[in-house]
Amino acid sequence: MRYAIRLAQRAEQQGEVPVGALIVKNDQCIAEGWNASIINHDPTAHAEMVALRNAGKVLENYRLIDATLYVTLEPCVMCMGAISHARIKRLVFGAFDPKRGAVCNALSLAEASFLNHRIGWQGGVLEPDCAEILRDFFRARR
Repeated sequence: MRYAIRLAQRAEQQGEVPVGALIVKNDQCIAEGWNASIINHDPTAHAEMVALRNAGKVLENYRLIDATLYVTLEPCVMCMGAISHARIKRLVFGAFDPKRGAVCNALSLAEASFLNHRIGWQGGVLEPDCAEILRDFFRARR
């Protein structure tokens, strides 16, 4: 998660909302990403989506079986859909998102019965650090 926080700082340096993500398989980081929606003019360029795209290219497969995704913020509904379709085995996130989080807050998609893949998850890992970088970012913009 500490590495995901460093990736979030990269996003912030580029004027993006500071969220970072990485994907680990067989104890190795195979892909990383950070928010890039503004710089890429792409509403789908959330940190998770960027990391998923990069991992698919590395593995030459859109299925990321037995991979773990680490991200600094609870994923949104778009990202949870992609995480499920990619067959991510485990999701670990830092800060909870009570308004838009789609793992266990606004929605509970990790265990939704209408999806054919269940995602193991753990939230709140280094939550104070992950939440602080977001709070500081939005405080500075207001």
